Amino acid sequence: MKYIIIVAGGKGLRMGNDIPKQFLPIGGKPILMHTIERFCAYDKDIKVILVLPKAQQDYWKTLCEQHQFTEPHEIADGGETRFESSKNGLALIPEGEDGLVGIHDGVRPFVSIDTITRCYDEAQRTCAALPVMPVNETLRQVAQNGTSKTVQRSEFRSVQTPQVFNIMMLKMAYAQPFNEGFTDDASVMESFGCKISMVEGNAENIKITSPFDLKIAEMLIG
Repeated sequence: MKYIIIVAGGKGLRMGNDIPKQFLPIGGKPILMHTIERFCAYDKDIKVILVLPKAQQDYWKTLCEQHQFTEPHEIADGGETRFESSKNGLALIPEGEDGLVGIHDGVRPFVSIDTITRCYDEAQRTCAALPVMPVNETLRQVAQNGTSKTVQRSEFRSVQTPQVFNIMMLKMAYAQPFNEGFTDDASVMESFGCKISMVEGNAENIKITSPFDLKIAEMLIG
């Protein structure tokens, strides 16, 4: 069985907008709908779990009615942290379920079908996979005393989502107590002792968090 947990807990603060960023429209409908549709296009039988703050769930249901959005999905309550939100989404997967689960940012609507396929195929083979892209800019490492030095960008990758894992392994990893080192779902799995495989992402798989990103999204959707 394949699942995708789509985490959408944004408040839209960097957008300078009262509407949370995942609900902002591109191409005539909310970003979040485009994201869900991308995974349903990958696999019409995939089980979609949407993680939303409780205060936003009624608004989402209203948007679904307005846009006649009928892709089947369950809703889990968002937590105070990404760790809590992912854990709440995982709780909707029945105990003992065998298969794969991806976790994806709700505001990444342009992940390609090829990227999704690579992630699930690699996770099927290795247990854990995430998409990455090369770093094009020069990088400098900054020390606590303020000094800095150039580092080899060839040794670094930019991480995207979906991050895809064996369901039972991820549930065991999320039984760990939270710590500040958990920056994403892969870091939770690494802390549990699981090796993470990397696959090629896609350049359009941007995370829409600013007005500039929104302009790029409108160009991409067009």
